[in-house]
Amino acid sequence: MAIQSKRSALLIGVGIVAVVAVAAVLIMQRRGAGELVLYGNVDIREVTLGFRVAGRIAKLDVDEGDVVHAGEEIARLDATPIELELAEARANAASLERRMTLLRSGFRAEDVAQARASMAERAAELAVAEKALAREQRLRGTGAVAERAYDDALAARDEARARLEAAQQLYAAQRSGYRHQEVAEAEANHARADAAVAETEQRLRDAVLTASADGVVLTRAVEPGAILAIGTPVFTISLRAPVWVRAYVGEPELGAVPPGRRVLLYTDSRPGNPYHGQVGYVSPDAEFTPKNVETADLRTALVYRLRVVVADPDERLRQGMPVTVRLAPP
Repeated sequence: MAIQSKRSALLIGVGIVAVVAVAAVLIMQRRGAGELVLYGNVDIREVTLGFRVAGRIAKLDVDEGDVVHAGEEIARLDATPIELELAEARANAASLERRMTLLRSGFRAEDVAQARASMAERAAELAVAEKALAREQRLRGTGAVAERAYDDALAARDEARARLEAAQQLYAAQRSGYRHQEVAEAEANHARADAAVAETEQRLRDAVLTASADGVVLTRAVEPGAILAIGTPVFTISLRAPVWVRAYVGEPELGAVPPGRRVLLYTDSRPGNPYHGQVGYVSPDAEFTPKNVETADLRTALVYRLRVVVADPDERLRQGMPVTVRLAPP
């Protein structure tokens, strides 16, 4: 009886080992056949658009649900105040440009000729004054009147000499043109005016809002006539590309989903017609499984986040939509 009991126990043990072995083989075969199942959600990036300048909205060209394309005009501000500023900035730049050109070209030929004639006139006056001084010098010492006349002639000579020196300096300045510092100052003022024109032109361009990428308008936050500050949100756009799926994988299955691994993506709306994707990124850090991932057995386990790039997205993929991820056949 004891021998029979031992034999029964041995058979039971062998049977358990066989069942475990078969189960392990089945599990390995299932994994080897690409049956690893992950769960995640669609992740579509959004962008909030606004004007880089303040102003009053003149028109909005799109509404919620409209499809927009990169570079398409979707809104415009009343640009009248900026256009007036631009006209003033251009007029100021033109005035300073003429001033700079004048200083670069120097004095007019007529001005130089006039300075030369004035210098010759002052030279003649000096010659007359020197002759008068020589005459009075010969009469000096003959009486008080002669002494006083000499002093007057000497003062006239000195005055004529000073006027000649001033005329010579003016003529030299007319011939050499304006000082280098004056020209440099005029050039700097003109450059600053050109920069003001460019800045105002940029503000005028910024009064037109364009779509940054292809997408769908999710929200329209304002209406025509509203006065906006810089950066006030006007539209929120859901981008059409790239479309990702954020999923999570446990450490035992981490080696089955390396970057570049092709996968199939199933949604409830088209369970028999999967999307195609490729693992683009696997997080190096473990984290707890988010509650919105429908994997009851991994609720409290540490997992690794991965990003799947959808190769063939369409409008049926929505932000946050649950997705089942299966490995594609090799």
